[in-house]
Amino acid sequence: MSRTDETFLDLALSRSTVDRSAALRADGGAVATALADGSARVLPLRDGAAPVRPGPPPRLDLRPPRPGDESLTPWLLGVREGVTYLAVDQTASEASPDESGPAATGAHGTTDDGVQVTWQSLREVGAELDDTDAGLLTTATALAEWHRRHGHCPRCGSRTTIEQGGWVRRCPVDGSEHHPRTDPAVIMAVTDPANRLLLATGVHWPEGRVSVLAGFVEAGESLEAAVAREVKEEAGLTVSAVSYRGNQPWPFPASLMVGYRARVERTELVLDPGELRSAGWYTQAELGEAVTAGRLTLPTKVSIARRLIEEWFGGPVPEPEVPNR
Repeated sequence: MSRTDETFLDLALSRSTVDRSAALRADGGAVATALADGSARVLPLRDGAAPVRPGPPPRLDLRPPRPGDESLTPWLLGVREGVTYLAVDQTASEASPDESGPAATGAHGTTDDGVQVTWQSLREVGAELDDTDAGLLTTATALAEWHRRHGHCPRCGSRTTIEQGGWVRRCPVDGSEHHPRTDPAVIMAVTDPANRLLLATGVHWPEGRVSVLAGFVEAGESLEAAVAREVKEEAGLTVSAVSYRGNQPWPFPASLMVGYRARVERTELVLDPGELRSAGWYTQAELGEAVTAGRLTLPTKVSIARRLIEEWFGGPVPEPEVPNR
């Protein structure tokens, strides 16, 4: 078995078929050319949500360019089979007549061909989209979060301008370039010698919601060292072995989640009260029964946390028979 075979290849937000075409970003006319091309497709965003056509499977409503798109400073997502893909953020713009109504997730609208669409976020629909749509919405969501949070120069505070198809912000005062940031974080399925899984509830989470441990990588720290440190800090456990399982972007707002399995020999928990409200060890039978009964709620299927849990579980965890809290 190869190392690639040993890692996750179907993480919901790691899928993509679109070539990012970085060379096009340096072409100052690439976006204008795409907007003039009737075969190009545009993904509109509003408050982090995109229009989704009903399925199965659901599909993004990728429309042709329209007059006024240029004023929204489109972002160049990439090219696939000769089709250029762009994204426009309509959050702060005046909605066109056929895009009227609330911009919140769950709002409804109608496409150019009369199909009813629902505006949904990446968290809601990412796991259900096909590889092309999942990659497009993940990239567009990451860019939207970056532009929303980094509109000013970190050196002098001046408002920056957008260049290179949305992938660079430049300060007009000192000329400095600023690029989308990615914050690496580790996430780990911790098991004990009896193959029980450690699941915890964060201090701000509702009662019954559980997940595996996770935390940001610190400056000058390796990924494996971050796994050991986070497990020790949050649960008081010493890691004896780690194995890499896969990674996926998590643009909420700018993380790259790197998944591991971590083994510990001693099981006595000493929780960090500033991070965790509670934690416990579970067998597969105990977890399945608790989820089925509605006492525990697991992470959503779009998350790498869910995949780490299901790999340990041996497959999908049964759905609850009663409504969750």
